Amino acid sequence: MATAKKLPSGSWRCRVYSHTEEIKQPDGTVKEKKIYKSFTCDDPSAKGKRICEAEAAAWAAEKTKEAKYHSMTFREGLESYVASRNQVLSASTLREYKRYIKNGIPTLDNIKIDDITQQDIQKAINLYAATHAPKTVKNYHGVITAVMGTYRPNFRINTALPQKRKANLYIPTDDEVAAILNYVQGTSMEIPVMLAVFGPMRRGEICGLTTDYIRGNRVHVYWNLVKGPDNQLVKKAPKSVAGDRFITYPQFVMDKLSECKGNVTDMTPAAITMAFDDVLKNLGIKHFRFHDLRHYCVSTMHKIGIPDADIIVRAGWSSVSVLHDIYLHATQDKIAEMDRTTNRYFAELYDTKYDTNSKNADK
Repeated sequence: MATAKKLPSGSWRCRVYSHTEEIKQPDGTVKEKKIYKSFTCDDPSAKGKRICEAEAAAWAAEKTKEAKYHSMTFREGLESYVASRNQVLSASTLREYKRYIKNGIPTLDNIKIDDITQQDIQKAINLYAATHAPKTVKNYHGVITAVMGTYRPNFRINTALPQKRKANLYIPTDDEVAAILNYVQGTSMEIPVMLAVFGPMRRGEICGLTTDYIRGNRVHVYWNLVKGPDNQLVKKAPKSVAGDRFITYPQFVMDKLSECKGNVTDMTPAAITMAFDDVLKNLGIKHFRFHDLRHYCVSTMHKIGIPDADIIVRAGWSSVSVLHDIYLHATQDKIAEMDRTTNRYFAELYDTKYDTNSKNADK
């Protein structure tokens, strides 16, 4: 550690090596000059000396830390970033980040963070986007920006990302939902389906629900069963305030829940998906996701006049953006049906009112 020296004025000064500069001489030669950072303290006492030396030591430590950051590769930076946030990242996010560490980010892994250019980042994104959906690419880019923002905060990132595709939403019909409800009666899928159709609750929320969170005809949706960093199932609190909510269910649903003790289902989210696929297959219904039962519930609420503000609270959304995607899909279905009705009418009109076989029909 650098030692402070007293100046003629009585102040203390401590000098710490900063860097070396090359100075061009008149004869064309180059000499190296060491540059030092100076710290002073006007207190002439021993306390002033300690303050001066402490400031110098803190600066030197930070400089060493920055030098380490600049010399580390992107892969080393990613590993360091994840390790430093192990206790604050959500289980699903941590699992995703560890997958990036395992699989690597090929075009960036071995480049020093200080040498990475915007072109390098764009190349990495272009390569990943060739085989992944826009949302996945956005998450991938988020990891890169998090690492760069931590270890090279002054580096400006301006990456072109693929445009988000329209959500591939499906809203089951009343007949399809009725057939599913009848089919699952008395099976392990009855409660999961009812909670999704009449809630709407997500798979993880259903699997995380226990009878301790049921009071009267209200269900407190709080815990979510998800995969942790090591692919083990863990319960976690909702990501947003909106996810922590209460749902008042119809009495026939509460009657079924009253038969439960502890977990309302022993199924995992993956098991629900597999069992639901089998249900659809056995019923001869075209495949759609278990999650689409939520869309059915939401579109039904919209159809009977429930305000948007109330729907997003019950569904656990922070904004109306997803809700509007569902409305758009429902509207497009209605438009398609109106188009078919209109075209059938015009076709019948064309065949009966006009002589389409006449040679002069178009005159």
